Amino acid sequence: MATPAFEEIVDDFEFLEDWEDRYRHVIEQGKAMEPLDDALKVPATKVNGCASQVWLHPMINAGIFRFDGDSDALIVRGLIAVLRALYNDLPVADVPAVDAGAELARLGLNEHLSAQRSNGLRAMVDRIRDVARENA
Repeated sequence: MATPAFEEIVDDFEFLEDWEDRYRHVIEQGKAMEPLDDALKVPATKVNGCASQVWLHPMINAGIFRFDGDSDALIVRGLIAVLRALYNDLPVADVPAVDAGAELARLGLNEHLSAQRSNGLRAMVDRIRDVARENA
């Protein structure tokens, strides 16, 4: 059920053998994202449960789910970019059905993130699913 954008990241990760290279690739994904407008960095868009500051701004247009996000930590910003590749442009009704844990496991992220980062990633996925359920 992964999007073509996420499959591209999976392909990139298969090419990159060393975890340090993969880590850098995730960070580069985050650096390539447009920053979230400061006006959108408000309590309503802030994700609790993350070690760093994280904001997700979901948008649903004609039944299609998208979100933008930002973080004050480079790796977390990269994780947001990975989640955007996983979820953006899906029909909103399909978003809760995505097995984010299984998809992200294809990247090996679960083995290389600290417990705090893993918890934060879960919090972001939960927020994305909750917004999609509320708007499906």
